[in-house]
Amino acid sequence: MTSGLGDYSGELNPDISIEDFSKDVLVELLKLYSKLFLAIDGFWYLAIKERISDEEALACDMWAWEKEVRYEMRRLTKLLRIEGNDVATLMKALQMSPWFQNVTYRIEMAARNSALLTITDCPVLEALEKEGEGREKTICKVMDAMVFKKYAEFFNPDIEVRYLKLPPRESKRDICCQWEFKAP
Repeated sequence: MTSGLGDYSGELNPDISIEDFSKDVLVELLKLYSKLFLAIDGFWYLAIKERISDEEALACDMWAWEKEVRYEMRRLTKLLRIEGNDVATLMKALQMSPWFQNVTYRIEMAARNSALLTITDCPVLEALEKEGEGREKTICKVMDAMVFKKYAEFFNPDIEVRYLKLPPRESKRDICCQWEFKAP
């Protein structure tokens, strides 16, 4: 193994691996991978929307995310040894989701089974607002609610997910959305 490459600007190394890079480069690469994850989700949604309809794109997006959440959570929880069935465990897993690497958020825990999640910066919402078609109402209210519920169900089907604030925003300085997670 080489001693932590700072970039890959030199000659081709046929035997290079991700472990050859420095911690700083790996952190930046992880952030980029998370953005690429977000981008492909948006690109395929828009392709279906343009070729067929927004309704069909939403239906396909919901189907894909329902599958993706289980796929993602099985692997993340195993790798990071995240175990439990309460809201605190769910919040730990959400923090490690590739999607969450793209948003700015705040988690407030009232107890192990009660959390408030506030998203203050969301590139998806910003893109939808820039688009100007009003799709953020559906995406945030329908899609995000379903996705958060699927994440919660992975840990405990009794976890309730409720939105407290959703778009449209009155100002770009307003929070993007706010969610409550509770379990008995």
